[in-house]
Amino acid sequence: MSDCLHITRLPRPYDAALGAETRDLVAGLAPEEAELIAGTAGSSPYLRRLIEQEADWIGGALGAPKSALAEIFASCRSLAPDQLKPGLRQAKRRVALLTALCDLCGGWSLEEVTGALTDFGALSADVAIKAEIAALIRRKKLPGLDEAEIETAGGLSILAMGKMGAHELNYSSDIDLICLFDETRFEPDAFFEARQSMVRATRNMCATLSDRTSDGYVFRTDLRLRPDPGVTPVCLAMEAAERYYESLGRTWERAAYIKARPCAGDLAAGEAFLKTLRPFVWRRHLDFAAIQDAHDMRLRIRENKGTGGPITVPGHDMKLGRGGIREIEFFTQTRQLIAGGRDESLRLRGTVEGLHALAARGWIPDDVAARLSDHYRAHRDVEHRIQMVHDAQTHRMPSAEEGIARVACLMGQDPAELQRDIHRRLVEVHELTEDFFAPDAAAQPRPELPVEMDESITARWRTYPALRSQRGAQIFERLKPDLLARLSRTAKPAESLLALDGFLAGLPAGVQLFSLFEANPQLLDLLVDIVGTSPALAGFLSRNSGVFDAVIGGSFFEDWPGGAVLCQEMEAVLDLEEDYEAQLDGARRWCKEWHFRIGVHHLRGLIDGATAGAQYGELAEAVIKALLPRVIRQFSVKHGPPPGSGPVVVAMGSLGAGQINAQSDLDIIVIYDPEEVEMSEGRKPLGTRAYYARLTQALITGLSAPMSQGRLYEVDMRLRPSGNIGPVATSWSAYSHYQQSEAWVWEHLALTRARGIAGNPALQQRFETFRRSLLAQEREVPTVLAEVAAMRQRLAAAKRPSGVWDAKTGAGRMMDIELLSQAGALLAGRGSLDSGAGGEVAPSRDVVGGLQQAVARCWLDAADARRLHQSYDLYWSVQTAARLISQSPLLQENLGEGGAQFLCSSAGFDCLEDLEAALEAAYRGCDAIIAQTLQEGVDHAEPDRAGR
Repeated sequence: MSDCLHITRLPRPYDAALGAETRDLVAGLAPEEAELIAGTAGSSPYLRRLIEQEADWIGGALGAPKSALAEIFASCRSLAPDQLKPGLRQAKRRVALLTALCDLCGGWSLEEVTGALTDFGALSADVAIKAEIAALIRRKKLPGLDEAEIETAGGLSILAMGKMGAHELNYSSDIDLICLFDETRFEPDAFFEARQSMVRATRNMCATLSDRTSDGYVFRTDLRLRPDPGVTPVCLAMEAAERYYESLGRTWERAAYIKARPCAGDLAAGEAFLKTLRPFVWRRHLDFAAIQDAHDMRLRIRENKGTGGPITVPGHDMKLGRGGIREIEFFTQTRQLIAGGRDESLRLRGTVEGLHALAARGWIPDDVAARLSDHYRAHRDVEHRIQMVHDAQTHRMPSAEEGIARVACLMGQDPAELQRDIHRRLVEVHELTEDFFAPDAAAQPRPELPVEMDESITARWRTYPALRSQRGAQIFERLKPDLLARLSRTAKPAESLLALDGFLAGLPAGVQLFSLFEANPQLLDLLVDIVGTSPALAGFLSRNSGVFDAVIGGSFFEDWPGGAVLCQEMEAVLDLEEDYEAQLDGARRWCKEWHFRIGVHHLRGLIDGATAGAQYGELAEAVIKALLPRVIRQFSVKHGPPPGSGPVVVAMGSLGAGQINAQSDLDIIVIYDPEEVEMSEGRKPLGTRAYYARLTQALITGLSAPMSQGRLYEVDMRLRPSGNIGPVATSWSAYSHYQQSEAWVWEHLALTRARGIAGNPALQQRFETFRRSLLAQEREVPTVLAEVAAMRQRLAAAKRPSGVWDAKTGAGRMMDIELLSQAGALLAGRGSLDSGAGGEVAPSRDVVGGLQQAVARCWLDAADARRLHQSYDLYWSVQTAARLISQSPLLQENLGEGGAQFLCSSAGFDCLEDLEAALEAAYRGCDAIIAQTLQEGVDHAEPDRAGR
């Protein structure tokens, strides 16, 4: 690739005579290069001095600027320790001059210019710190380290912060650094000596870069971004810094670490340290409280720096003033802080890159990202030229006409035209960014409650945990008028207010959630819907308010992605964490959001009960599929990999049928094939049976143990052979023998819905082949139906329905129809419906399929099957709605207006009375059909027929 300088623009000389005089000092220039030198020297006293000092070098460097830059960097690497100060200062002159000229003529982009300056800053710091560490090692001041450690600076890592961290360094910027050392390199009794030496090395490095000599300086260094700089040494142990951020870190420090990167010294140690800070910088929830924090910082800057006045170009601070660079950076970084914890694609250091990433993910409009990016580049161009004039660490436009004219000449513009352009850009940046930040707190009018609302309820809110902090109370006071107005528009405001009161009472904290509502007021409508309809979902929200984040993500109301995508997503979530417990918490957080999504879709009528049941089932299956390998991996660390085939998880009951409700337990069993392997191979080997028993218990714990993010699911394993008294994991030989020789009829009925969902694919296929073969065996219809009739009686004696809204338990209800359907699947036999290879019928797992198979075997009337199917659909609609509304048995007096409407709409009825009548009629009708069908079977059964 050509290294020629492509000149696309030229500066004008403010003092043409000085420009021409300086141009004549440089030999061998092409005409455009000569004009570039004259325009630059005639407008910038600082750059004119550099040209005079480097007149013999700059002409050749302009012919191949990138090669010249590489040669500068290489020469710095080879500097002898006693030549560091003069050598780095000469290099700085040349880098500053070369990048300025390449910038002014348009030969390099903004990114190339700031990249060259930033890379030189990192190189200077690296060379200087390693020279200091080398001297300390030679003097035995770093115990236990030898010269091999010089390349990694003895574990001392320098983090570049701010513009240097983002590769956005400007001409006269100081460099913001945080210096840390890896204390694990040293023995505990050598720590204090090592720390003293690291502090000395850091101070000497800063002196090498910052001291002004006859050759000038390299960079001003600023170490004040380190933890608590007023009392801490200039170089800290990484462990001490980590403790500080975990306990005392503030929002501005989180924002600062967005741009942080290791730039010198031990880069690997620096990367490892930044990795430990990810939970501090990138919160797992959508952190809308950061908006108020950023706004407060903006106000403090305006107050302290005096930059809060009207926008006038002369004397305006291009960095900190209204509409300036910092406004764009705050706008970008705050949005990154809000969403970056959930979306790694937003964790970018550069401002322009951050804006484009935010637009790509839908957090800001594309045109806003494009306009702010354009203004950011233009502001940085102006800032650079302000600093080029005198190498001053300033961001203010000159106030005098001469100063403005010099900047305009460097820009190649007329001064008046330049001021108009800058003013237009400042105003537009201010308008684009100002409304995003929280407004100054203003007194809110006291909302008038509708007469039916009890004012004593709102009066007690200030005593709730979520409102005890001053900040939480302030945000909520701003929300309250809008919230109460929305409540007043509900069908029963008093009832809705009471429901909201229960939600607020259960909130452990409020700042994050209230900030989320303030930034996204549309969520208040969803909250009012939920608290007014589903106390169970409202209670869940009180304990897990972080699930609201999912609503903001953009895809919350999109179509269901399906089980395969869910499994991939959960695996990606688990991959983000290295610690096993963190993986379990991540799984819980992710699952809760999807669980909440299904509930909201159901609540708002976007899906019906059957669809909700299928989605809950797919979600649970995805969780088990993704979690099982992690449990095995963790268990294998101590006990070795699974002996034999490894386990399979078999879903039973409703999960096997692929349809569960919002509060379902998971019925599963675990099967393994030891393949004649007797022991595992690990640090602590276990016998095969003990291995799988403990592995299964670890899986149950992974699913059901309460952690900081709650639990995933309750697990029920009573459908395994021998029930609760048998081992929690069963070997393949024991399982297949039991099913063939010892299992009761009810266990074969349960097998009709069994389905392998996770674990060894080959063993899953063996299980399915065995299941089909076993269920395809011919059975006497009267014998099976007689057993089903006896089971009905036992179930009726064991548990009675809690009322008309209990659609699951009782005669003629869900379990009754499911039992009859399973009998249909068990008695399907061979050669009839849906024949597969070998003439076997695929035993149906779902209710309607089992009823159809019963009709096909001529022991259930087709019209009766249709009536049972229709009733089951009604029951399922009521059951799924009821389990979403309440965690306890549904009582009509506690239902509420919103809950009643949801229950009716879910079942397709206009009023509760009609639904109640339909349920009672369906219970009676289905009970009669099932009783008659089974009685006919019992009448034909032989009196001495066994039930096995």
